[in-house]
Amino acid sequence: MKITMLGTGAALPDPDRAQSAILLTLNNGRHYLFDCGEGATRQMVRANVDPASVGFVFLTHLHHDHICDYPYFVISSWMLNKTGAPLLLGPKGTRHFVNHLFEHGAYHTDFQARSAYPVRQQNLEAMRPEVLEVSPGVVFEDNDVKISVDWVEHLPREVCECFGVRVEAEGKVIAFSGDTAPCEAMVNLARDADLLIHECTFPESFIAHRAKTGVGTYSHTSPTALGEIATRANVKGLVATHFGHFDSTSPVLKRAAAKHLPVDLMGPHLMDEIVADIRKHYGGPLRLAHDLMRIDL
Repeated sequence: MKITMLGTGAALPDPDRAQSAILLTLNNGRHYLFDCGEGATRQMVRANVDPASVGFVFLTHLHHDHICDYPYFVISSWMLNKTGAPLLLGPKGTRHFVNHLFEHGAYHTDFQARSAYPVRQQNLEAMRPEVLEVSPGVVFEDNDVKISVDWVEHLPREVCECFGVRVEAEGKVIAFSGDTAPCEAMVNLARDADLLIHECTFPESFIAHRAKTGVGTYSHTSPTALGEIATRANVKGLVATHFGHFDSTSPVLKRAAAKHLPVDLMGPHLMDEIVADIRKHYGGPLRLAHDLMRIDL
């Protein structure tokens, strides 16, 4: 199987990273997309993947940086002659999100205009996602994959459920954290995994700053805690991702982040700190994700 890190950034617009999106491709060519943040569809094309061939999407939670490319993905797939309804799995609220997007929502005019063309009328199902709101446990299983999820700790559950994911396919196990503070659920989902893809949004100093100032959520996993999770779960490989712009040199990002990040500390040098802190507890194979990074298992 092949894993393509389509987007490895966080909530702000980043000139170097798209937002959260991970594409898993089996040897038989079937695709499974986990999260669909800004840039996901464009990155598929850059990775030589036709968006119309991606029939499964799982949203870990409903923060904008994990879902905002979804309407573009669906409309683009329609225009690329996708057949059949796309399948979308996600937490409670996913159906509400989708119901306000397409022919009865924000893109009603676009749908009305394009569906007047005979070629678009042939695949209207492509604009009508099949939505399944999931609960902890096995949420999808067929002859190729088994996908299990559990709640992780990022947002208050009454605001939005947040899920971590375990995928079993082709004799391999891949776990993906979504966004989360350290939690037992993620250790269990990643148990003995061949690969753990886990958020590592901020260095230790940035998490402390956000907790102290009370600006934004700080319910993320620090590098030190990530190393502990990977070791406790006995994973065979670790990919750190969802970097919160702390490595950026963009003046625009620095101005935008001034109220919630210690911008005087920002820069690529912090990646060395990330690795050093992960290595305090984890000595196995480690990658720091970048957009379009390919991993073969």
